[in-house]
Amino acid sequence: MAPRIPQRAIPVPRSTGDTPRDFELSLMGAFQLSEGAIPVILPGGSQRLIAFLALKGRPMTRAAAAGALWPDVSEEQAHASLRSAIWRLDKITREAMQVDVLELDLASGVTLDLRESRALAHRLLIVDTLPSDDDMTSEAIAALTSELLPDWYDEWVIIEAEDWRQLRLHALEALAEKLSAVARFGDAVQAARAAISADPLRESAHVALVRVHLAEGNQSEALDAYEAYRTLLLRELRLSPTPRLQSLVQELLQP
Repeated sequence: MAPRIPQRAIPVPRSTGDTPRDFELSLMGAFQLSEGAIPVILPGGSQRLIAFLALKGRPMTRAAAAGALWPDVSEEQAHASLRSAIWRLDKITREAMQVDVLELDLASGVTLDLRESRALAHRLLIVDTLPSDDDMTSEAIAALTSELLPDWYDEWVIIEAEDWRQLRLHALEALAEKLSAVARFGDAVQAARAAISADPLRESAHVALVRVHLAEGNQSEALDAYEAYRTLLLRELRLSPTPRLQSLVQELLQP
């Protein structure tokens, strides 16, 4: 007898009059799933499942999801926990997912703040191109300042969070430069300081800030920013700023 091949579940079409629900998923700062602007309360296991699918951005097998989400238990227990996380989703919330017998995925209609923030960052990193006005706002700076699930310590979250941190820092530095190029110096300083706040020892962020001050003609503030970083670097790492940063203020330091 030929082996029995598992069949993929066939999605059930919506009845006439049914319309897809609008879900918004936030992973920036804290987990929050909303349906139509109304927050959805989920248990921890269900939160982790939805966050995992959102971060992966593609269909995942049940085995892969169970193993990543519950790595410290047996395979049987992990699959049981996965079934429980799915079962705990109410009928409405389950529409935020695509579930079949083999794979799981986030529903295509779910709006994800991380996806939008990543797209913003990539637009800002296009070389020699001035972004649109919508990409050069205080809201854009705020979007690039938010951390990805900062209080979550799962390995799959930590990896994604570090990738996002690197991307947003580069984007903030690029944004500071582009804002300075159109003489929006106050916003440029805000973007550079946001990058410094995220990583105080990151020299490229301090370079961005010094350049903004120099472009605005504020030599004393440029020197203050340089000296603050030089002192911090010496105290924390026993290092000096690189020649790239020193060259920006070299003439100002000469007697």
